[in-house]
Amino acid sequence: MKVVAVEEHLATEAFLRVAHGLDVVPGDETEIELMRTVENSPEFHARLVDLDARLREMDALGQDMAVLSLNPPGVQPYPAADAVPLAREFNDALAAIVRRRPDRFGGLATVAPQDPAAAATEIERAMGPLGLNGIMVNSHTGGRYLDEPEFAPLLAAAEASRAPIYLHPRAPGMLAAYRDYGMPGAIWGYQAEAGLHAMRLILSGTLDRHPGLTIVLGHLGEGIPYWLRRIDNRHAFAVRTAGAATPMPRLSLTPSEYFRRNFVLTTSGIDDPDVLGLALRAAGADKIMFAIDHPYEDPAAAVAFLRDAPLTDEQRSAIGHRTADRIFGLA
Repeated sequence: MKVVAVEEHLATEAFLRVAHGLDVVPGDETEIELMRTVENSPEFHARLVDLDARLREMDALGQDMAVLSLNPPGVQPYPAADAVPLAREFNDALAAIVRRRPDRFGGLATVAPQDPAAAATEIERAMGPLGLNGIMVNSHTGGRYLDEPEFAPLLAAAEASRAPIYLHPRAPGMLAAYRDYGMPGAIWGYQAEAGLHAMRLILSGTLDRHPGLTIVLGHLGEGIPYWLRRIDNRHAFAVRTAGAATPMPRLSLTPSEYFRRNFVLTTSGIDDPDVLGLALRAAGADKIMFAIDHPYEDPAAAVAFLRDAPLTDEQRSAIGHRTADRIFGLA
């Protein structure tokens, strides 16, 4: 079985050398301090930068391809004047990696949403001359979300360029309630943040304005499949009830219809057959892709889950590679 993993992070020595010397925008200091600690630790540093070792690991596991992306939160915590050129330099390096081994690597460009016009230009360059496969946005940028009007140029460029947007988690933009007990990270804050961002895109009408967008969510949908029936129910109640306590915009479709039309899910970090079954019923195998979340999850366990999960051969093939081939243009 062909196996393509689509949330596989890396960094380059050049990127880390520059990024670790930059000032950080107010509010993102704690997250960046933690990520720099991770990136400087010998184990994670090696796993992020050593692609020869990664290829050997992929060969040992029977993993055919990895769609690479910059280690989160990318360039989004830096001032725009620093972030824009840093994104371009990283994307040049990523494109060179993909050109050297197109049989083993795809790539998701990084952009600086803090300068939406520059981000739009970079999306066009990434999907055109650089030949990359989409972009990654690490949720909020300075506490701002992609449904807000200032980001319309970024979304229009992604739609026009047919660039899938991998909406990756980061520490929540409204951090105060998550600060205690380690909750800003992957145990809770990450999925809460990415799920919030996805729901803002759905409920704001953004996907009426940009119906051709493809949004990729990790962790089998960041919890949204679990809530989808209730989301539809509460939205319908709010728009038909005068004086509803939580008024909501009228939309062309139900929230679940946007979810099924515009979103694609990945398995990253969720090796759970029950959750996979829920996602299959909510979205279908042609909207689910395999992902490991390298270097933060165990690649062997993730590949074993893909091979052993209670799936039909057709579902396993779709999740294992066919959906990724279609969404990211890998074939």
